[in-house]
Amino acid sequence: MPPTQQPTLLIRSHELGEGQSKGFIIHDTNLFIVRHQGKVMAYRNRCPHQKVPLEWLPNQFLDYDKQFIQCATHGALFTIDDGLCISGPCNQKSLTSLSVEERDDKIYCTIPKT
Repeated sequence: MPPTQQPTLLIRSHELGEGQSKGFIIHDTNLFIVRHQGKVMAYRNRCPHQKVPLEWLPNQFLDYDKQFIQCATHGALFTIDDGLCISGPCNQKSLTSLSVEERDDKIYCTIPKT
């Protein structure tokens, strides 16, 4: 039986406010988290169209209105809740979600082995 992945501490909960996003590179995995409507989501930082990172500046993964995740290269828009592309060259494809949990004022992500 393979070993169980342990969650990796990313940041303290208060460091990610509503409508904010933050990127990380952990164990060669490029990922980001977003707080939207009180919930934290985590995704691989890779557009499904050309496999490029999404952010246009460090920790800037959201569109101007903070309603969608936006790819800086193509302008593709993804829903924050499930990472589904609703506009752009990767329409109807999705970002790869990662397991994230918030407990004891900390945000953890389980990083899959590559």
